[in-house]
Amino acid sequence: MASPNWHIFDGLTGYEAAQQIMREHQQQLIASDGGTEQIMLLSHPPLYTAGTSARPEDLLARQKAELSEIEIFENTGRGGQWTYHGPGQRIVWPVLDLNRRTPDIRLYVHHLEGWIMDTLASFGIDTERRETLPGIWVRRHDIRQPDQLDKIAAIGVRVSKWVTMHGVAVNLDPDLSHYDGIIACGVTDGGVTSAAELGHLIPQAEFDMALTACFEAHFGDGAQMGIR
Repeated sequence: MASPNWHIFDGLTGYEAAQQIMREHQQQLIASDGGTEQIMLLSHPPLYTAGTSARPEDLLARQKAELSEIEIFENTGRGGQWTYHGPGQRIVWPVLDLNRRTPDIRLYVHHLEGWIMDTLASFGIDTERRETLPGIWVRRHDIRQPDQLDKIAAIGVRVSKWVTMHGVAVNLDPDLSHYDGIIACGVTDGGVTSAAELGHLIPQAEFDMALTACFEAHFGDGAQMGIR
């Protein structure tokens, strides 16, 4: 299996422009036989996005003067609910052909989670999954609250003809106060955290390198596409 292209964006990329590039990558992959897969690594200016399960009452930003200027995108097409994107967050959008692996969305999300969990582990951050709640979670041992689970990475995907779009948003060092504008992912029994809040200052370039190093184990030729 050929390695994907890594499309790494400098600075902040507008959401609509990024979506257009992602859709073009997807359509090229659908239209081609054996075309090249893409992995987009980017960051957005501050904005809120809604997945297909987002509830209007979970958008709180319009009621908060300090957050009312943050742009809102309601028709993203991805799965999931409300989430925040902004500087200090790494967006990972894989455009992969699941026909080359296993055409199973649940399995794909499981491997996405595993990929990011392994990447964060390489920086000393222990994470876990939560049953029925896609994403990556951290137990707050750092504040002596081991029963508290906070999300460090959100997942929302879309699959068309078994080619993937959207993906993961990993909190390296975003402004966590911006999450006050939504009920993130509709979850009320868990908060949001970041690598920086946990005491890990991770340069974006180093995080990108770790992503590339951990990719093969989950999606490469030797990957075991099964839930362990």
